[in-house]
Amino acid sequence: MRSGRRAEPIHYAGLRIEEKVVSIERLHKGPRMSQAVTHAGMVYLAGQVAQNAVGASVAEQTRDILARIDALLAEAGSDKSKILTATIWLANMSTFAQMNEVWDAWVDIANPPARACVESRLAAPGYTVEIQVTAVG
Repeated sequence: MRSGRRAEPIHYAGLRIEEKVVSIERLHKGPRMSQAVTHAGMVYLAGQVAQNAVGASVAEQTRDILARIDALLAEAGSDKSKILTATIWLANMSTFAQMNEVWDAWVDIANPPARACVESRLAAPGYTVEIQVTAVG
């Protein structure tokens, strides 16, 4: 539905098929990316870094990131119990246990997501953790 009107039905081989109306909402848009996108009942977050804890310990950065994820999911009508997948990037895999300690205290243990964690160079030296999640809205 492009014009804001109700979609006209489509007829194919004698069958009436309704055009599916799907909306996309972009939250906290910038020129390069959105921090969250909702579509068809799903919530896709951009990779989140510690905006309020740059240069802090891995544990502090992880706490900051998870708080940001909670806020973005809430804004999109979701929460951590509805996370399907999570990808975590660490600047140094030696900090895996520190990140996991914070993650384990935060994650919904009744509904843990599928998760991957890898070592990678991040966008700036002050960032040591980045987390991206996909959830149901």
